[in-house]
Amino acid sequence: MSRSKADTTDNPLFGRFDDLLKTALHVPAETGLGNFWGDRKKLTFADFFCGIGGFHAAAKELGHLECVFACDIDEDCRTTYAHNFKLKPESDIRRIAVENIPDHDILCAGFPCQPFSIIGDRGGFADARGTLFFDLARILEAKRPQAFVLENVKQLVSHNKGKTLQRILEILRNFYSFVDFRVLNALHFGLPQKRERVLIVGFNGEIEGFPWPTRRLPMIPLSEILEEKPDKKHFVSDRIKRARQVAHKAKITPSIWHENKAGNISSHPFSCALRAGASYNYLLVDGKRRLTPREMLRLQGFPEWFEIVSSAAQARKQAGNSVPVPIVKAILERVLHVRRAEAARNVAAA
Repeated sequence: MSRSKADTTDNPLFGRFDDLLKTALHVPAETGLGNFWGDRKKLTFADFFCGIGGFHAAAKELGHLECVFACDIDEDCRTTYAHNFKLKPESDIRRIAVENIPDHDILCAGFPCQPFSIIGDRGGFADARGTLFFDLARILEAKRPQAFVLENVKQLVSHNKGKTLQRILEILRNFYSFVDFRVLNALHFGLPQKRERVLIVGFNGEIEGFPWPTRRLPMIPLSEILEEKPDKKHFVSDRIKRARQVAHKAKITPSIWHENKAGNISSHPFSCALRAGASYNYLLVDGKRRLTPREMLRLQGFPEWFEIVSSAAQARKQAGNSVPVPIVKAILERVLHVRRAEAARNVAAA
């Protein structure tokens, strides 16, 4: 059963989208923090390159976390973020003095991925946006939050034959005793979107390893993502529709048809990765229409209470640049419950 934005009734099979997402993710009731955080009941975090707030949405769902600072260079993103989280982000990270950043326990950042992305030119540190990582390093060195969570595209792992990631890890390990990374796929966190991302975590203190998620969660059906009556403006022309249907025959419906850079078309019961700068028609529902802004947000795991306040074009860009909320939620949950090395050893020995 597909759902429209205005539909607030329970689906008899799955319930509301938010409830379904929580069930897939096994989001627990509020529990105490791990002893890494001492006797703290609540932690603070800073949200760099915040976009429209994927990290913040995850933190809000988990509880125990208060955002004390956010920044993003994109004005439309800042407007959307401020509207939904009642916190106005600062602008360009390069112009922010460290002393003006509040102390915080956890630093979160989805630093610019275009220099490393398959869609971008993969210029890496040669791209001015790639050098923004060093601004993050400057802040981490000065503020020394107890932990950090960074996110980027999977291609960061292989960029420059792995040397770029190794340089990043070397810099982080100058300040943090524990740093580790994994490549995770949104498909394995309940979302019907194949979106692989590298997550990097670090802790300013000894921990006994980081419990990376390993269990693959059931995928939310694509039918739960799609709107029942999308606006006609999202449908492609008859010419484009005929061309797609001549080139490809889908074996399943609903499905997302994906046209790659070579012009080859495939269809799946999930979406390929949303991309901010890709062709306007590279993803089509059943080869007939583009995804709506609400559908794109759902594919990224944003809750239904999240409001769209920008144009459709900006919303598409914002969703394409966002982090998958369920992935960072799973990582933040483990950061909250991490245990110090000695305590972890004592529990294991008991």
